[in-house]
Amino acid sequence: MEKERIARISELTRLSRERALTPEEQAERDTLRREYIGGFRANLEQTLQNVLIREEDGALRPLRRKDGSDA
Repeated sequence: MEKERIARISELTRLSRERALTPEEQAERDTLRREYIGGFRANLEQTLQNVLIREEDGALRPLRRKDGSDA
């Protein structure tokens, strides 16, 4: 996410502490937050897919979800 969009989220959050946001500002903030969280989750998922676990015998295996499916 671009720095300008993150700065806009911060600006809208700061404004919300000073006064009530207009419906348009609230919608913009919510959209930007969803976009930010989506990007964060995608980045985290990609990072976790690249994690390798070293077993006691020295073998490496990819990280798996707790439910047993692949990460």
